[in-house]
Amino acid sequence: MKIKSAAFVISNDDISKCPKDGKPEYAFIGRSNVGKSSLINMITERNKLAKTSGRPGKTQLINHFLINEEWYLVDLPGYGYAKASKTSRAKWEKFISEYLTKREELLNVFVLIDARLEPQQIDLEFMNWCGEKGIAFSMVFTKIDKLSSTVLQKNLAKYKKEMLKYWEELPPVFTTSAESKFGREKLLNYIERINEALKEV
Repeated sequence: MKIKSAAFVISNDDISKCPKDGKPEYAFIGRSNVGKSSLINMITERNKLAKTSGRPGKTQLINHFLINEEWYLVDLPGYGYAKASKTSRAKWEKFISEYLTKREELLNVFVLIDARLEPQQIDLEFMNWCGEKGIAFSMVFTKIDKLSSTVLQKNLAKYKKEMLKYWEELPPVFTTSAESKFGREKLLNYIERINEALKEV
């Protein structure tokens, strides 16, 4: 898939204000500082589409970007940002879970995971929650340029082992680097396949 256009449409914390044109949506979410904005900018080849920040917790709303006039890339707030107040954390969690469980246009959630780290409880809990709610998701490992392929394979194997304690099979797994653009084509092709299948229904 070639990205011909990518435009910001709306930010909000209320799913009733999300776009109403019925176009398919693909959401990106992950722990704070996982490299979500960098990955979104890399996928769309737009340097400043999503705001990158050294400060975690920058995304605080549901952000819709219209891609190729055909589908929405949805940037969701990160989870597990400890420095946010309890009130704002509770507020984010409420509208994020509302979006994830009630938004009919949402076809897949890309759960971003820092490839440099061993399995994190918060990521495993979030993916298990998605499973319980019947939310389709994929695992996207970020920052793979920051570690050797041996360590990467070791970390992926550990995640697989943890996931298979709860799951019969793994969801789709992608490895990416915002620096080298590795994984971009596979992610976009995956989205394209889902969109094509949708047209055939």
